[in-house]
Amino acid sequence: MDKTLELMQDTFLDTIIDIAPIVVLIVFFQLFVLRHALPHPKRLALGVLFVLIGITLFLVGLEKALFPIGKLMATQLSAPEFLFGSKEVPPGSDWSAYGWLYLFGALIGFATTIAEPALIAVAYKAHQVSRGTIQELPLRVAVAIGVAIGIALGCFRIVTGTSLAMYIVVGYVFVVIQTWFAPKFIISLAYDSGGVTTSTVTVPLVTALGIGLSSTVPGRNPAIDGFGLIAFASLFPMMTVMGYAQLATWQQQRQQRDHS
Repeated sequence: MDKTLELMQDTFLDTIIDIAPIVVLIVFFQLFVLRHALPHPKRLALGVLFVLIGITLFLVGLEKALFPIGKLMATQLSAPEFLFGSKEVPPGSDWSAYGWLYLFGALIGFATTIAEPALIAVAYKAHQVSRGTIQELPLRVAVAIGVAIGIALGCFRIVTGTSLAMYIVVGYVFVVIQTWFAPKFIISLAYDSGGVTTSTVTVPLVTALGIGLSSTVPGRNPAIDGFGLIAFASLFPMMTVMGYAQLATWQQQRQQRDHS
């Protein structure tokens, strides 16, 4: 308990140091550039306090729960005892033996993305700006499916030891080609959707998953192979969001042809 309180205290002080430049910048521009008084200063101060407390509790929660459980699940699912019933990996075993791990990676990627606050905010604003044309839930599901595919493929890359650059280069080539054919209204949103997946909920669990997996699979180095899953989580949502828009546009055009 004492260690937890000490961790909370240190995290709170670090959060103050991190948030202080943002607050100073906003106050400076408001008072000296725009030359307007701060609206509702007491309410703003209370809001900043809530932000400090919320970020502190979130970071402590990551350290105490999400990081350890993500690494633990990856370690257990890739352990030889679970996969092969022995303490060592049998000769001749291949990537197909890690099927449960790919499924877990896909499901954890989907679940964390659906709960991602940054994605919820983007989907909400996209729904507002488009006046209801872009629905919040379908957009979030499209992004989550992309992350699920990306994390599963990233786990496959760690298990097989193949080149990260090959996947990323081929993936972005596909994204560039898809951009030419996707509806114009979805392109910017699709690119932003790839960025918001690398945020507060997804990154800790996915990073812990990659490090835990690379620590268990024989011949893998956590410092080299343990990272890179976030790149997959950013890449594939672009494809799925543009694909979702292409499919919706195609269905709409088909319905118009049927009624005409």
